[in-house]
Amino acid sequence: MRYADAVTSFTSYLERVRRLSPATVRAYRSDLADLGAVVADVDLREIDLELLREWLWRATRRGDARSTLARRAAAARSFFGWAHESELIPVDPSLRLVTPKRSKTLPVVASQDGMRDLLDQLRAAAAAGDPLALRDHAILEALYGSGMRVSELCGVDVDDVDMDRRTVRVLGKGARERVVPYGAPAADAIGAYLSRGRPALMARAAQSTPALFLGARGARIGARTVYALVARVLSPIVGAEHVGPHALRHSAATHLLDGGADLRAVQEILGHASLGTTQIYTHVSAERLLAGYRLAHPRA
Repeated sequence: MRYADAVTSFTSYLERVRRLSPATVRAYRSDLADLGAVVADVDLREIDLELLREWLWRATRRGDARSTLARRAAAARSFFGWAHESELIPVDPSLRLVTPKRSKTLPVVASQDGMRDLLDQLRAAAAAGDPLALRDHAILEALYGSGMRVSELCGVDVDDVDMDRRTVRVLGKGARERVVPYGAPAADAIGAYLSRGRPALMARAAQSTPALFLGARGARIGARTVYALVARVLSPIVGAEHVGPHALRHSAATHLLDGGADLRAVQEILGHASLGTTQIYTHVSAERLLAGYRLAHPRA
């Protein structure tokens, strides 16, 4: 099979069998397209380890980050592993492909005081009754209060929210459904948005939608709109120019652990398939503890 045809079959497999998110499939497709620029549309059996090493070497010379190189190597291993299992190639050439180690950078986390001040400001802005201000306040409270992903938030329908139990049903990675809790401030913000904000936005729509959060024209809100909102209000708090909704997820997880939450419980709330993914937040909490110690202790 030719390389391009194999990539098409592989991405179809990711969508239909593994049921990965569209964003994840696009990332695989992008990484394999980068490899395709090097190997051209050859027969899949002609690609060997040396060609894969050449591909990563070119990316290194181009200045790609180590995290990008690691992700592309992982995409290649997944692709050729699938091709070998599908008997498209006799030998998997990626088995000995060395993955560059990712740099260990800790995620951006807002302080608890910073989040409290920010959410107080948004609540005050929403008090005037502007539908977009009500929506923005509810979105920030929901993201921080539940730790959900931006894709999960955008996919939430009104019927997914249980106002009595203060939980929301979300569809996570791999089409895995889970129920996550949120607190009283988020419940108040969502309630105000549902009663005063959402009806006003829905009146602008060409057709009705079950979506909980709506854009300015009344359609289901998109991830880009949420990114722009979070970047605008959160950047001054964390002191980083490029910050998105995931920083609220990082902050929620870190503050849960700082408050004594069990690591397994945080894993369930975040929807991580592996506990190892959740454990990075223990490092964040430890770093914050050390920073406080060094500032406060006279013998630090």
